[in-house]
Amino acid sequence: MSKEFLTFEVMSMPEKWEIAPHVLNLENSIIREILKISSKPGVISFAGGLPAPEMFPLEDLKKCAIDAIDTYKSDSMQYSLSMGITPLRDVIAERETKFGMASKVENILITSGSQQGIELCARAFIAPGDYIITENPTYVGALQAFNFYQARYATIDMDGEGMLVDQVEDAIKKYKPKMIYTVSTFQNPTGITMSEERRYALVDIAAKHNIPLVDDNPYGEIRFAGKSVPSLKAIGGDAVIGLGTFSKTMAPGLRIAWINASTKIQNIFERVKQCTDLHSNTFAQYMIYNFLSAGKIDGHIQRLIKNYGDKRNLMLKEMETHFPSSMKWTKPQGGLFLWVELPKKVSASKLFEEAIEQKVAYVYGKPFFPHGDVDNTFRLNFSNASLEIIPEGIKRLAKVIKDNI
Repeated sequence: MSKEFLTFEVMSMPEKWEIAPHVLNLENSIIREILKISSKPGVISFAGGLPAPEMFPLEDLKKCAIDAIDTYKSDSMQYSLSMGITPLRDVIAERETKFGMASKVENILITSGSQQGIELCARAFIAPGDYIITENPTYVGALQAFNFYQARYATIDMDGEGMLVDQVEDAIKKYKPKMIYTVSTFQNPTGITMSEERRYALVDIAAKHNIPLVDDNPYGEIRFAGKSVPSLKAIGGDAVIGLGTFSKTMAPGLRIAWINASTKIQNIFERVKQCTDLHSNTFAQYMIYNFLSAGKIDGHIQRLIKNYGDKRNLMLKEMETHFPSSMKWTKPQGGLFLWVELPKKVSASKLFEEAIEQKVAYVYGKPFFPHGDVDNTFRLNFSNASLEIIPEGIKRLAKVIKDNI
């Protein structure tokens, strides 16, 4: 290396480069940070939003991968359409229609995980200072995406039937939001499902005020109790933007999900996506298409439902046995999570440090609240824990709680 280049290397100070202020204000994902801590040896973790790795259909996916190369050859490794490969979009549209969401291939845009679907919605609709209506609490990953665009929040309280929709119209009049975001089915973080009556009311309000209603629905097919309710997309049609994913029903590492929206808005999402990654993983799309077209998905989801339902039931049983009666928690009918409420004077974020010392982990609830103003809640994930370790993990957690109440 020449003397001149060495001089430049010595002079350069990347740590002092001027970063955009809104980027500097971004925080690391609390869940990713907690996962670093909870992955230490001996820690029983109920922290992540992880599907059970033993349930990944590895042998079927292996065959689908080989078939993708054998059948589609170099096309499986080539650049592809920003909207996604047509065969996969077509089979997703058929599947959405099966669940009451009348869809055609033109309604489906493939994304790199549903997180990108959330980000594309924010990029399309939100300018700095704009308001978004969300549940309180809501999915922390969505808040991260929205915060990048310097959004503000009009939060709507929840009860056992989901978002208190009767608060929404007043929030619209007061804040003039550019988007409504909800996880209406087996919500992350609470596990609560919005009632059918409130679904119709929310769609009606969104359509009346012509506000995009984004329904993030990664867990909808994983129902192991209770009666199914129609999705917001099934109720509202073009008034609703539906987000779906294969991360929770197949494998999250594939990073394939979709936006189901009106053809009148998909051209906007397509252009916005082209600014981010041009298109999603071509090879993974062909793999998943093979899996779906081979008729593998329904049987696989039934096995997931049995596995996750058994784990939820055991966790609830252990909580009933060991947790103090002064606590409250949800009893979700599906999905991956349940939500725990401590007495108001107890800080779940401070309690977390002691829980880690006792080698058990959860995600404290404060980051799920858009205004960060509630600290006596936490989320438990049951899908990634085994039936063998759930009892011990709940016992450890119960001891920490009892010692601090």
